[in-house]
Amino acid sequence: MRRGAWVRVSAMIAMLLALVMSASPSAAVAQQTRAERSGYKETSSYADVIAFLDSLERRAPGTWVRGSIGKTSQGRELPYIVVSRPLVRTPAEAKRSGKPIVYLQGNIHGGEVEGKESVQALLRDLILDPKRNALDSIVLIAVPIYNADGNEVWGPQERQRSEQDGPEQVGQRPNGQQLDLNRDYIKNEAPESIASLQMFTAWDPDVFVDLHTTDGSYHGYALTYSPSLHPAAMTSALAPAGPWTRDTLLPELRERVRRKRDFETFDYGNFTGGANGTREDPASLQKGGWATYEHKPRFGTNYYGLRGRISILSEAYSHDPFERRVRATSAFVGELLTYVGEKGRTVLARTRAGSEGLRRANPTPVPIRARMTTTPFTAPVLVEPLQAMGDTLRHEAGVRRGYKRTRTFTAVDMPVYDRFEATLTQTLPTAWALDASMTPIIDRLRRHGIEATQLTRAWTGDAEQFTVDSLLKSPRPFQGHAEVRLEGRWNRASVTLPAGTWVVPARQATALVALMMLEPQSDDGLTTWNAFDDALSVGGAHPVRRLLAPLPARP
Repeated sequence: MRRGAWVRVSAMIAMLLALVMSASPSAAVAQQTRAERSGYKETSSYADVIAFLDSLERRAPGTWVRGSIGKTSQGRELPYIVVSRPLVRTPAEAKRSGKPIVYLQGNIHGGEVEGKESVQALLRDLILDPKRNALDSIVLIAVPIYNADGNEVWGPQERQRSEQDGPEQVGQRPNGQQLDLNRDYIKNEAPESIASLQMFTAWDPDVFVDLHTTDGSYHGYALTYSPSLHPAAMTSALAPAGPWTRDTLLPELRERVRRKRDFETFDYGNFTGGANGTREDPASLQKGGWATYEHKPRFGTNYYGLRGRISILSEAYSHDPFERRVRATSAFVGELLTYVGEKGRTVLARTRAGSEGLRRANPTPVPIRARMTTTPFTAPVLVEPLQAMGDTLRHEAGVRRGYKRTRTFTAVDMPVYDRFEATLTQTLPTAWALDASMTPIIDRLRRHGIEATQLTRAWTGDAEQFTVDSLLKSPRPFQGHAEVRLEGRWNRASVTLPAGTWVVPARQATALVALMMLEPQSDDGLTTWNAFDDALSVGGAHPVRRLLAPLPARP
């Protein structure tokens, strides 16, 4: 090659290299979350999440499907992403793929930001990875910013999440209507909750994962987890996915995250038996034990287990630095997706068996009220005792004032209360019946995917009617409601129901959800949330009847 030509070629190569070098940093930055760009001093705004998805879509067009599950009360679209290899675009295609469908949700509480950041980063890493990964064996639905309105109510972390170690500014816990979205799965009043149930009904995910951050005890775990805690979701004959999740999936996941990712995890809980019997004394070793949260289906993961599916709560450790919380969440979710892909046939067998069992007549008693187990097991739990700082003005981020972390951990044997036992059970009837005037109640049931029909002609048969002996209404409002609890008795008799009566068959895949919502004595049903208040009185009959005789093929 002549010298002049070589010079020109060299100049062109240099120019191209310069362009590549100048383009690479901006391209890399475009594919980073706000948390990554800021060195984990900041978390993503709603606009940041949308910009991240836009950028990822430009970089990997045609490899994933993007949509909106619905709008918030303030008009923000809630984005979701569906990704798999090969790509599926509809619920029908997802079912035909023969792969487990995993629904991953972040940011249900606006100040708990690890899930939002982890979901974005995981999507990027999986989509842009040319090698085989979990996307080859699952269908992933990701909702990175579920509480978009709450996320935008920015405030200092010290005020919004006082015992959380960064970032500097975070959103608020409730949504734009001041509702806690993780108490709304049964009453289903928030637009976000309604949209979420529409996704559940349309896609019927085999696995639901809800990403949170703790705000409780000081322990030695980077992340704690839980299956559905409602004992009905652990009824092997009706929901075989529940026991498998608790006894097989989560213990295996704990081992993998420790061995492969170097993070310690454990069953979700807080220490009990601190000062005055509370869990808030951070300097105590909390000799009372380790106890989980409530079993009620108002909580998302408890609720989703009642649909006969795998349901998992993830709680990053709020007292750890922000970056470590994000990495622990990503490690847990990453290993979970891989494991679900590996065990795809088992996952599908468990979830499908539950649906099929509920479509048949089943005399199994189902818990509708429960209490914490009275037979805990004993296990070593990692405790981090804090050091008292006295009246010093210095305050350590993520720690209660007057204390500082020691970052030393001791395994203490203690009782572990990680499950619930029934205090009241009820078998599934043939169906439940509601008067023709109760169409608004039927509309609420249908949001959950619960089937209901109207009688086209009068029906006569055996039924049970609940008589109210006592009606207790909470004097303190909760989420805008005065919770109701009924006591009473069932009376059996032959009844004639007129045409137009609403009938909710019990032989359907969502029968457990219907049972919790309609039974008068359920400890978290529509009665609890005041849906029947106008029809309730002491000595009167509850408006929901239990039908015991077979219904005609076309009622």
